[in-house]
Amino acid sequence: MALLHSNKQLLFAGVALISFIGCLNPVFAVTFEVKNGNNTCIMAELSANISVKYAVANKQMNTVLVALPDNATVDNSSTCGNDTVAPLLVVRFGDGHSLSLNFSRNASDYQVDTLSVTLNLSDSAVFVNSSTKAPMTVSSSSTGIKASLNTTYRCMSATHVTLTDVNVTFSNMRVEAYLPAANFSKEATVCNADISTSTPAPKTTPVTTATTAPPAPTTAPTNPTAGIYNVTKSNETCLLAKMALQLNITYQNKTTVFNINPLTTVAGGACDTNSSTLILRDGSTNLTFMFMLNDTKKFYLSGIAVATSGGFIADNKNLTYLRGTLGRSYMCSAEQTLTVTSVFSINAFHLQVQPFGVSSGKFGTAEECQLDEDNMLIPIIVGAALAGLVLIVLIAYLIGRKRSHAGYQTI
Repeated sequence: MALLHSNKQLLFAGVALISFIGCLNPVFAVTFEVKNGNNTCIMAELSANISVKYAVANKQMNTVLVALPDNATVDNSSTCGNDTVAPLLVVRFGDGHSLSLNFSRNASDYQVDTLSVTLNLSDSAVFVNSSTKAPMTVSSSSTGIKASLNTTYRCMSATHVTLTDVNVTFSNMRVEAYLPAANFSKEATVCNADISTSTPAPKTTPVTTATTAPPAPTTAPTNPTAGIYNVTKSNETCLLAKMALQLNITYQNKTTVFNINPLTTVAGGACDTNSSTLILRDGSTNLTFMFMLNDTKKFYLSGIAVATSGGFIADNKNLTYLRGTLGRSYMCSAEQTLTVTSVFSINAFHLQVQPFGVSSGKFGTAEECQLDEDNMLIPIIVGAALAGLVLIVLIAYLIGRKRSHAGYQTI
């Protein structure tokens, strides 16, 4: 019988980012381990986003983006395998969802033979208004995950695996089967995406060519309307948010700017002790906000993910926006831009959010953003300057009047 363990690990951003912000920004991945007795046979450390297209009423389709949570666990159906059974890692998360990796080997290599995803479509918190309640299982044998024996497969870049109505995007990934020891091997087989991003471009002789025009942006809509969204746990509000959102997406050489309409948006999500998630679905657009609470009782927006029906998917779990204190809310009335990736950003207006410590379904004391403080400071400075100017004019007038009286003599 395999012994199963799961624990959360931290990966960290690169040196360039550290020099820019002066601190480490954590990217949360989850580590899974499968053992047979005291022998570890499979280890995997990864982040995953799962984009799912599912049917709703009137033969319409919705798309939802599901992030693999840090409380995902190894299912007891996982096995180290034997002469007749292949090694298998099954990760269970949420309300009846799972992701599994089935391994095989030859004399020199091992690989993920099959990636399978099982989704519980009756989970109304994720699959809102789904017309199908039965579980959906899809699989693919084209994963591209392959490495030499006694090495760790490593791929920090985003890796996409396409299944029927489901797309899985892995990142920050390390995985190894048929382990020779109790931990990842020191040697690594690096994916092509990581090699290409780290290899400098060869020097070439400059030539004159016609330049390609940048994507032309569409006409920006008017400022969005603010909506109030909440997430509940045990019939109590655990996350509360008020915000007006405008998305900026560059996809297939075209920039699109559009608003999230609170009248047609459905909110969902989940709350845990140190993490919480807000999922907004406006038609075929799915937007996910991930919040973390650190050891100093400070919360922050750690990740944002988006998926649209047009096939655009983007995410970043290495963010530190909207910082606040446990039991209080973060508030920013001024417009601020939340840059997620080079092709996706959010313009946020009239924002107030409290992802932890909500009491009686109401926002706690607000901690205002620097933009609001600056906006308040400007009229104060202008007012003080005007008051000083008036005072100077008054003093000058009084001095001048006194001198004019001193010029007369008594007869």
